[in-house]
This record gives sequence, C-alpha cells and structure tokens, in this order.
Amino acid sequence: MSDFSELTLSPALHQGVTAAEYLEMTPVQAASLPAILAGRDVIAQAMTGSGKTAAFALGLLAAIDAASIRLQGLVLCPTRELADQVSKEIRRLARFIPNLKVLTLCGGIPLRPHLASLAHEPHLVVGTPGRILELLQKGALPLAAIRVLVLDEADRMLDMGFSDDIHAITAQIPRKRQTLLFSATYNDAVRGISRQFQRDALDISVTATLSTEEVGQLFFEVGESARFDTLTSLLVQHRPESALVFCNTRHAVRELATRLAEQGHSVLALHGDLDQRDREEVLLRFANRSCALLVATDVAARGLDIKDMPVVINHDMATTAEVHLHRIGRTGRAGCKGLAWTLCTPHERHRTLAIEELQGTPLDWQTPIPASGTQKPLTAGMVTLVIDGGRQDKLRPGDLLGALTGDAGLAADSIGKIDIYATRAYVAINRRSADQAFRALVAGRIKGRRFRVRRLA
Repeated sequence: MSDFSELTLSPALHQGVTAAEYLEMTPVQAASLPAILAGRDVIAQAMTGSGKTAAFALGLLAAIDAASIRLQGLVLCPTRELADQVSKEIRRLARFIPNLKVLTLCGGIPLRPHLASLAHEPHLVVGTPGRILELLQKGALPLAAIRVLVLDEADRMLDMGFSDDIHAITAQIPRKRQTLLFSATYNDAVRGISRQFQRDALDISVTATLSTEEVGQLFFEVGESARFDTLTSLLVQHRPESALVFCNTRHAVRELATRLAEQGHSVLALHGDLDQRDREEVLLRFANRSCALLVATDVAARGLDIKDMPVVINHDMATTAEVHLHRIGRTGRAGCKGLAWTLCTPHERHRTLAIEELQGTPLDWQTPIPASGTQKPLTAGMVTLVIDGGRQDKLRPGDLLGALTGDAGLAADSIGKIDIYATRAYVAINRRSADQAFRALVAGRIKGRRFRVRRLA
C-alpha cells in the first residue's frame, strides 16, 4: 500500500489529504498508518522530514469524535517550535472536519491565556510536557477521555529531562488508549518508555538513507586551523541564498556566529541558551529569508522544518553517521535539489567510513579552493518588520498585505512571508523596499488603528 486513497479514512480526511497535495505515502507512513488506523500502538524510528507528523496526525484525527466535546487526543513535543509545526499539520489535514478544536499549549508565555482557552474543552491538545503538567496540577486539563497519546521526538524529550513529567502526565491518562511513540533514534531510554506505556507495539524502523539525486554531498579535508577559512571561502564563492551551519557545542555556535558577523555576513545563532522569544525570532527570520546563515547545534535544530533549504554545512562533523543524515536531510526536500558540505579534519576521517557504509555509496572528496581578492559577505534579501499587534487584535495576513500594497505603495512581490502571533505580527520585506515599508507602517494605520512598528536588526 503506497497511495493515501487506499487508506480507510473518512471523506473529510480524504479531502484534507487531497488539499494538502499528499499522493504517495512516505516509507514511514506506509509502514505505520495501517496499524495506527487499526488502533494499534506503534513505536517508529524515522529521520527528520520523513512524514511522521502526517502519519500520527491522521491517526489522531481518525480516532476523534468531533461531535463529542471532550479532550480525546494529546501530543507531547519537546519544544514549542515543534508543537507549533505539529498543530499546523493537524489543522491542515483537519480543515474539512467541522467544529474541531485544536489547542497548542507550551511554556514561554503566560499561563492565564491557556487557562482561558480551556474554558471550552478542545478535542486535541499539542504541547510541551512542562506546560501540560502545570495545567494538570491546576486541574485545568481533563484527561479522562483521552483515546490517543502521541510522544513525538521521544528521544529529544528524554534528553531534555522530561522523563518525570511524561510519567506524571501519563499516569493521569486512561490505560485503555492508543499510544504512538516517534523517535529519531532508538536507545535504552526510549525502549524503556515504550515498554512502560505501550502494549504489543508494532516496531517500525525506517532506514536512514538519502538519495544523491536529492542532495549533492561534498567532503573537504581541512586542518583544524583552516576550518573557518574554508567555510568562508565556500560561502563567498557559491553564495547560497541561505545555509544552515552545524556545530557540535553551544560555545562553538556562538564563536562561529560571532566570527562570521565580524566579516559582515548576515548570521544568527540557534542554541539552548536562547529564551523562547529570541528563539522564535531567530527561526522566523531564517525561514523568511531575512537572515542568510543560521549556525546551530543538533539539539537546537531538532524540529526545524524549512521547506526550501539550499545548503547544509557541517562546520563540525557529526558524531555519528545517523546524526549526519539527520542534518543533511534538511535540504533536498519537496523536489528541490540540495547541497551538503562537510569539513573534516584528518583525525575525524574515521567517522566518514560509517557515513559511507550507511549511504552505500562512495563519498565525493574535493580540495577546497582559497578565496581570491576581496569578496562581498553574504547578506539577506529580506528585512523583518515587527508590528506590536496580532491575533488578539484581529489582525490577519491580508490586513498587512493590504496596508503595504495600498497606502504604502509597495509592489506585492516585494512582500515576503507574514507570520501572525497572538500579540505581534512579522512581515518580511525586500531589503530595497524595507525603509519605505517601515515609514509607511509607522505613519499609517492597519484596520483603522495605529500600531508600534520596529525593525529586527
């Protein structure tokens, strides 16, 4: 079975799948969905971009009775960003199911709005363990009718120290339920969670492979002292529109981002020391092309889903072949050709043997070419403007688009991605038009109101 049309889904879910333009199932979907739809527990290992979210989202939605105003499904995620992505995917597939209520409940924002939103019980909740447990302790989240529990990126949640929270939450969910566990890696801790919370789970492991047709990989052997110069030479010679650069530690991420910024590159850092607002804005600016380079650790980048990522660069080699494939799997998606460059010192060369074995194809080794003459740094094509108004002010993307193309006089093609949050909105503007847009929004009105506007540096 490989076609979504062969699945036993309601007409509304088939409509949702068709509207999402899903045709053939990915390997993890084909392996897991028949069992999930049959109500069986599943533990699945699959890499980033494998389609696991759609798999459990369809399982959740198929199990929900929208006519019953009870909380019937709970998804636990390690980070707010991943929870937001999961909620969007669920809503996208559920768009033809009338009156379905999905809530996203994560830390990093005040508790009061979440308590207010739970005054009317939702059908589905997606959230982080800490916030879910906090709401349970206040008696605000009823779990007695839960039919399906999903633990998404279980390995990451355990790495982040959520084991006790997961146990405390699961203890309040009926034993007679379906439990779906998805993880990028299998280790003893993940298997232990499965043994405790699942019954006769179907064990699925999708082999981590990557087609050379999707991602063109190049490996460069460099001395440790030449690693940075090789990176900058590659950047200024190839000039990618954007690139995700991996380092192995937070310290290395901060140091590399600082050095790249000193050379004039448009760069941001993503690591575990950022607070929630800063992390959100870093991810948003990279996704909307108002930042050219994002330097990140593996942990910080888990759940990062940018559909059109031209280049992934391993400034530091991944510690395992599986992690390497997770990294470079973020490029070469949705029919787009991707590039992956890996810098490797002689003492790291042994790690490439495992990558070669896992891929089943020889690696392409290249000699780095030093940059010649004066090279312009990479700059972002867009600039992000922040409007201090959002969903609570009834702002919609069309309102911002209208304000910018109307009185502001901007061409529609100079306006990029628009993101609306509860209390703020972000709009990406072509760099050439950013000053004009900023002045117009400061001086003008949106939906008849004035809002504070600022520019993200």
